[in-house]
Amino acid sequence: MGEIYWDMASILVQPYGKEWLIRRRLLHSALTPRALDNYKPLQEAESSRLCYQLLKGAHEWEALFDRLASSIVFAVSYGHRVDSAQSPVIKQRLEFMQYASSLNVPGAYLVESFPILKYLPDCIAPWKAEIKRRGRLEAEANMTLVRVVRQDMESAKQSPGAEPLFNSLTKQLLETRDSDPKAFPLSERDFSYIPASLFGAGSDTTSSTLCSAMLAIVTNPRTMEVAQLELDSVVGRDRLPTFEDIPNLPYLRAFSKEALRWRPVAVLGGTPHACSEDDYYRGYYIPQGTVMLGNSWAINMNPKYYPNPDQFNPLRFLGVDPHLLPYLPKEYIASAEQEKCSVHPSKLGHSSFGWGRRICPGADLATNTLLITLSRLLWCFDIRPIPGKTYDTLDYTNGFNIRPRNLHLSLQVRSDQHRQVIEREYEAATKFLERLSRFDERMLRGTS
Repeated sequence: MGEIYWDMASILVQPYGKEWLIRRRLLHSALTPRALDNYKPLQEAESSRLCYQLLKGAHEWEALFDRLASSIVFAVSYGHRVDSAQSPVIKQRLEFMQYASSLNVPGAYLVESFPILKYLPDCIAPWKAEIKRRGRLEAEANMTLVRVVRQDMESAKQSPGAEPLFNSLTKQLLETRDSDPKAFPLSERDFSYIPASLFGAGSDTTSSTLCSAMLAIVTNPRTMEVAQLELDSVVGRDRLPTFEDIPNLPYLRAFSKEALRWRPVAVLGGTPHACSEDDYYRGYYIPQGTVMLGNSWAINMNPKYYPNPDQFNPLRFLGVDPHLLPYLPKEYIASAEQEKCSVHPSKLGHSSFGWGRRICPGADLATNTLLITLSRLLWCFDIRPIPGKTYDTLDYTNGFNIRPRNLHLSLQVRSDQHRQVIEREYEAATKFLERLSRFDERMLRGTS
């Protein structure tokens, strides 16, 4: 169904080959280590803004998580910040994503079981008409956003003394295409799906992982207390954590990895795959073209790699002897230590970003957002369960991507000193974010 909807324009439905490699290479060009470093000030500023907004409206924490993730990945893709998750352009992006996700639900459509049906002429397959119509709407919206960035670049040329444009993925791709058109053997439509795919992969997934981390905290409050001990020891109480602190926060890094493992957002490994050639696995014959679903949940819950896998236990990813970290309480170490197990084959230690050549290209970008946001949330706030409320750690939404359902919690700033730091850091963050103009729907007018 995705092939019909996107008409093979998206990298998600491209088979491995020249067309797929072109798209993957272009997408990776904005996700190199140097590029990721350039995005860190944005991630720090947006996480500062999140903490300030939580001071004013802690009950809106989930919507604020959505805004944070959407704004970061929209800025990386198109160079503009977003001030509300209810922004029309973000709502439109999410509607496209949700519709595409509904098409990829295994077994929901007969054509997924019998792919030959996609070749039926439209006149005898009227069910394809609505899918194609929606696909055309997304394609036009994608191309319009690219035209907005092109207009930004033209305006910047006319104002040489103005603030430089944020070096977004779309800006980088347009500059590269201008200097070497042969490097981009793609139509305008296909070109526009490259930044669109980055937004689709990194917005809802990141905010959903943050929501799962909140569920882990309220059902395992000791993990929050231990993380705060580490943050107080390494960072102190006079400033927010920064990316420079992350290498010195092994428990926080382990906490982030465990959140990704414990509740993977894409429980069936993202977009369904297909076997590229005839194969055998444990005596089973798998013909070429067979639809393959990667069960991320089962992999991440495999006791071979993760003893007592249902338990949320950051120590399994610590990577160092916990006894060497003086701020880790001995009784906590004793209660949470795991038996020895096999090492997961992925260098990430889990399968939540997929695997092989189709592993999520934005994994490092998402990980950085998760790390800086969790570090600041845990530094700033006590995150507690609602007294008397029972929490079901398996009560999740249905669908392609999942998140906790009906999660209620208490967010309280840790002290007046923490509040003052949040307010001070927010002022600095605001100055940075003002350099990225807010996306205004009026920007869409006049693009052609």
